[in-house]
Amino acid sequence: MIFAPPDSDDIDFESEDELGGEGALKAKLKKLKEELAAVKKERQEYLDGWQRAKADLINAKKEAGEALRRATATGKELFVEELIPALDSFDMAMQGEAWKNVDAAWRSGVESIRSQILGVLQAHGIEMFGKEGEKFDPTLHEPIQEVGGGESHIVARVLRSGYRSKSRILRPAQVAIFR
Repeated sequence: MIFAPPDSDDIDFESEDELGGEGALKAKLKKLKEELAAVKKERQEYLDGWQRAKADLINAKKEAGEALRRATATGKELFVEELIPALDSFDMAMQGEAWKNVDAAWRSGVESIRSQILGVLQAHGIEMFGKEGEKFDPTLHEPIQEVGGGESHIVARVLRSGYRSKSRILRPAQVAIFR
């Protein structure tokens, strides 16, 4: 740290004749030592304050970065939650007899668009889940129906796919399970 030299007005210069005897020199030395101690104490207070301010700034930057990360993740999840019904519409349109009767080129184009959307979501950490034959998990699946004819607590059919991000389930998969 750089200190500016004190102004000459602040220093009390006295000639040797004015200093007087040994007692006056001791008094003057004592006064200078007290001033030096006071300046050292003041310097330490400034240094401590500067170090606290620097640490506070570092912490504030970290907190702001974390808040931005959380806000970005929340915004992404909200966007995906609004996009999911459109993906559900693709899935519903692609089921049933009417879909089988659609022109093959048209059907391929619609399937390609759906795949592109799912690819973008996956690139951003959002994945679709829920498959027939997997074990029922109440944290991932919402049981809508129970059916017979298979191993208990296994997903028999996926009625609506689920979606999750790295941090949470955006929507559970609605499934039919074997009882």
